Amino acid sequence: MWQQLYEEIRGTGTMVVAIAEESRGAEHARQWIEHAKAEYWCLIDTDHRVADLYGMVNVPQSVWIDERGRIVRPPETTGSTDHFRRMDLKTRTMAPEDQAARNAARAAYLDAVKAWATTGKHALPADAARRRLPANTPQIAEAHAHFRLGVWLRAQGRAAEADRHLGEASRLHPDSWNMWRQAADLEEVGKASGPVFWQRVQALGAKPYYPPPDFTPV
Repeated sequence: MWQQLYEEIRGTGTMVVAIAEESRGAEHARQWIEHAKAEYWCLIDTDHRVADLYGMVNVPQSVWIDERGRIVRPPETTGSTDHFRRMDLKTRTMAPEDQAARNAARAAYLDAVKAWATTGKHALPADAARRRLPANTPQIAEAHAHFRLGVWLRAQGRAAEADRHLGEASRLHPDSWNMWRQAADLEEVGKASGPVFWQRVQALGAKPYYPPPDFTPV
């Protein structure tokens, strides 16, 4: 979908930058990038530094940055919804109405990006954008430090030490699905979308996994 969006807005001078948070390295992200046949920029962030800098906690999330380098929309869910939580886990399929609702949300998000690129609509004033920036507490900063150390230890083959730091990262920053899912994937490929993942999702209760973006005018 990003290639189609890019084709529609590149005449405005807007660039799409896709960043794969993949601690296992570039080769693990390559197939997805090549499959997308992307003409926009694709980067690979093995240390999740972008998530740290911008306060991202899940994927997909996007940040809108204007031509002056100013954040006009802080991280927010990019066209995904919680309809997947009603998925049939045996067939991995969604009900038609849920799939339709999810597609509609994705289309609405892409329309918002196009409106911003062409007219400036949906860009937040500086004070409103600042208020929506995610919290960056000492605890969260420590969580990122544990996460990076855990990833490094994994790369050195020191799994037990790595898991201890990766677990501490998730304990300190429980809202970061990025950290938890990456740690699960490093431990065992597929675990990040397996039964433990679904148990964590269901434990959210009424709390959303994908908080919807708020395009209410301010």
